Amino acid sequence: MSLPSPDTLINRELGILAFQKRVLAQAEDAGMPLLERLKFLCIVSSNMDEFFEVRVAGLQEQIRAHSTQHSPDGMTPRQQYRAVSDTAHALVARQYELLNDEVIPALAEYGIHFLRRTHWTDAQAAWIRDYFHRELMPVLTPVGLDPSHPFPRVLNKSLNFAVELSGRDAFGRNSGAAVVQAPRALPRVIRMPEAIAGVEYGFVFLSSILHAHVGELFAGMTVAGCYQFRVTRNSDLFVDDEENKNLRETLAGELPQRHFGAAVRLEVADNCSESMANFLLEQFELDRDALYQVHGPVNLVRLMQVPDWVDRPDLKFSPFVPALPARLAHKEDIFDQIRKGDILLHHPFESFQPVIDFIEQAAADPNVVAIRQTVYRTGTDSQLMQALIRAAQSGKEVTVVVELLARFDEDTNINWAQRLEQVGAHVVYGVVGHKTHAKLALVIRREDGALKRYAHLGTGNYHARTARLYTDFGLLTCNEELTQDVGQLFTQITGLGKAGKMKRLWQSPFTLHGEIVAAIEREADNARTGKPAAIVAKMNALLEPNVIAALYAASQAGVKIDLVVRGVCALKPGIPGLSDNIRVRSIVGRFLEHTRIFYFRNTGGEELVYLSSADWMDRNFFRRIETCFPVLNPKLRKRVIAEGLKPYLRDNAQAWEMQADGGFRRKTSRRAQPYCAQAELLALYARQK
Repeated sequence: MSLPSPDTLINRELGILAFQKRVLAQAEDAGMPLLERLKFLCIVSSNMDEFFEVRVAGLQEQIRAHSTQHSPDGMTPRQQYRAVSDTAHALVARQYELLNDEVIPALAEYGIHFLRRTHWTDAQAAWIRDYFHRELMPVLTPVGLDPSHPFPRVLNKSLNFAVELSGRDAFGRNSGAAVVQAPRALPRVIRMPEAIAGVEYGFVFLSSILHAHVGELFAGMTVAGCYQFRVTRNSDLFVDDEENKNLRETLAGELPQRHFGAAVRLEVADNCSESMANFLLEQFELDRDALYQVHGPVNLVRLMQVPDWVDRPDLKFSPFVPALPARLAHKEDIFDQIRKGDILLHHPFESFQPVIDFIEQAAADPNVVAIRQTVYRTGTDSQLMQALIRAAQSGKEVTVVVELLARFDEDTNINWAQRLEQVGAHVVYGVVGHKTHAKLALVIRREDGALKRYAHLGTGNYHARTARLYTDFGLLTCNEELTQDVGQLFTQITGLGKAGKMKRLWQSPFTLHGEIVAAIEREADNARTGKPAAIVAKMNALLEPNVIAALYAASQAGVKIDLVVRGVCALKPGIPGLSDNIRVRSIVGRFLEHTRIFYFRNTGGEELVYLSSADWMDRNFFRRIETCFPVLNPKLRKRVIAEGLKPYLRDNAQAWEMQADGGFRRKTSRRAQPYCAQAELLALYARQK
């Protein structure tokens, strides 16, 4: 099968930015609760930080290395960087326009004010002066720039101020410039007492406080200008799997350097002078394209806390309590319930608690002899990890595959690995060259003189907090074929030897890619012979060229294909003669769509439904350990289709449909009744309580 031509593919980096535009559209939506609109603005900033730290940093490295390698869509690194820069600048400009012109004025109408320096009353100014001298000044270290005080090392994403000065200091120096670094421990947004603010919720930016009093840090000198700035650095870690002897120790040594990687982006206040902006660009060895001048705080992520401080339920999403499956509603013995039949969990509509109970009961159960689990992301206060520690302390065989290279969670995972090792658990750091991204837990229990396996397989991380925010499926089962495969996979990861044939699981890097392509091709064959044929797949990203080629071929054969892809999709739908039968949509709503579901209409005369930890990307197929598992119970299979696919294909409220040119158009209800998949699922589970 030949690979798709470049003109039939979408650029990955531009696809990621297109997704950020769809997230930003949530903040633009006047029907969205106001404080949630503010949160979506912050989410965009957080996502863009990571995009620059990883994706843009990679492009800049390719340019510095004079790489001529083209992306699958035919662009050089320099062409990609130019297109990314133009798109990102426009996106950031719209983000701040929305903040200043719509969100902040709307919040003020509800008594939530961000108090600007030019509008402070005398009482507010006095309170701020006191706050500055009491909380800020003792911990600030201004650095005057001269031959004995070179430009300081600036931490990644830290808040800093560039100060233009005139006059001479106590030593007769006149450098003309200084840098003030705001310690990370200081809050970036401060709530003013109501009696002083004159409103119920009055907030002031740390940058405004420092601007107002920066002159007091330079006694006898005149401040000609003070400008906040923030630099984003390359945060990819460079760990040679072949050279290091202990991955955990090597990684722990590398992590501090992440704060001082090569500069990628410079954010400055829009009032920053041209000369100072050029000076900063020179210091960080950045070109003009890397400069982002913003009207407001240079780090909107810090505003994420504001909704939590404001007690206005009417300006937030309605709270909900995740449901519990009826079989687990009364704290029954979970192993007894699993023996009665597989249990499907649909997060966040259903609680993550059964997964926690599964491991906690296993840890406390004297009949359990061993527990094995993978950990990619889990959180700093994980009940699951605490349960594994207790299990190891009680003498059970506990094996935990901890992925140390889970980006931005490395510190957390290193800490858990250390604690587990201290209590005698077997800790494995995966397989060299492959991230362990599979979501698996296995419990081995002695029953009636024999050992019986129980497993949890999921599409999402073992992370209780994100299980309230991300959509995912999980399966609790004691099916012998599935649990045997899970046990075999753990043996592969922890030991040595060749991969054995699995009965039910598709796994990366061995069989998943081939099985997916084969399943697509079977549907194409069915269509050619007049049999029913259809494919529905839901995932976070679709990029792998061979899978895309197979989908194009299936479309040409007459297979109806529906793809629900949250983020970047390199495939172009609706191209005459190529992808006429393919529809691509993206759902962006209250919850982050994270579920991977693969449906094949007529594979061997039977509908196949698979759940997976893997997206259809090169890395997931070939450079990660992933699993894809079938839903064998017919009733549960129908439920996955009814809850995980059909509502998202029907959605006309939060759906974006991809056009043949790669652009997205928001789906509108027009004559039809508005239908929001996530809202419908919340209502469904509320009725079942």
